[in-house]
Amino acid sequence: MIFTRTAHPGMALGVQTKGGEEAKRGEQVQNSKEELIQKTLLENYQSYYRLAFSYVHQEADAMDIVQEGAYKAMRKACTLREEGFVDTWIYRIMINTAKKYLKKYRRTYEELDEDCMVVEEESVNLELWTIVDQLPVKEKTLIILRYYEDKTLMEIADILQENINTVKSRLYRTLEKLRRELL
Repeated sequence: MIFTRTAHPGMALGVQTKGGEEAKRGEQVQNSKEELIQKTLLENYQSYYRLAFSYVHQEADAMDIVQEGAYKAMRKACTLREEGFVDTWIYRIMINTAKKYLKKYRRTYEELDEDCMVVEEESVNLELWTIVDQLPVKEKTLIILRYYEDKTLMEIADILQENINTVKSRLYRTLEKLRRELL
């Protein structure tokens, strides 16, 4: 304990609580979270970029999404509860940032997609991607995380904050929908 003078005239000495020490520990925890987030962002940048690109199909826009997502992650570092789930937490931020970006600029992408349709029909992979791109956002996110980002079902459930059985059933239904579209 640290003794300090107080402003109260009846007391010569006052006791300073451990608030100052707790504040220092809080800053250390905050700094360690920020360092962990920064390290994770740098290590997985390409994955985050691919994820963003799969939503917007434009290099510059995908970089904007990753940059905005990284900014949000660093700004909200204090809200990270479990340091072991930092990757999942950042993926969630990136997905939400991409969805918000799409909602804001949806008309632009619909017009661009119509212009690019002729080029996309040249390849089977591009045909599949065209069908995936037309899926609702929740289904598209599942396919991207599972097959483009190679995430396990458990990781996907954590990222989407859903029950693993819900993820499995939605993924199964989405795959069936894709099979019907391709035939």
